[in-house]
Amino acid sequence: MKILSERYVPLVVSVGQVVIFPYYILWLKEASLTFTLFTWFFASFSFSAALGYRLFQARKKPANSYIPFIYMGMGCVYILVGNIKSSFEVLPYIALLFQVLFGLLQGYHHAWHIEQNAYRLHAIHHYLLVGMIMVVLSIVKIISPVIFINTFGTVLFICGIGLLFMKNKDSTVSN
Repeated sequence: MKILSERYVPLVVSVGQVVIFPYYILWLKEASLTFTLFTWFFASFSFSAALGYRLFQARKKPANSYIPFIYMGMGCVYILVGNIKSSFEVLPYIALLFQVLFGLLQGYHHAWHIEQNAYRLHAIHHYLLVGMIMVVLSIVKIISPVIFINTFGTVLFICGIGLLFMKNKDSTVSN
């Protein structure tokens, strides 16, 4: 079971991020008051992603231990975004916080993912899956983007919890 989770969960996360991110961008555009603010949001995302990448690279030991928390954190950001119903005065500040958290988590996940053995195989499958899913999503017109964002956030959170329990089970079996 551990091999299956190591093989498929990072692929699900990376493909899902690419597929759901356009919906997140639509939400972010609504949260931004101007194009300038929108670009500043993405600048903060990029800088925090670089920091997340660097945090992973600075570790001396393999950093498998934090990956379930990274998945749960990404899931929480998506679920929170999907549940914000109204726009209000503090929404741009919340969006900035989400961008920083999201960038940090994505940068860390990407740095971890490229060091995995199955990364080259994932790269091929990633492009094929994203293409197929985007074609299917372009046909679906009834479902609200909020449903996609919440569903993917829930999937990420469940992946993180599942990996956490598998890790705890593996550590108790080896003792």
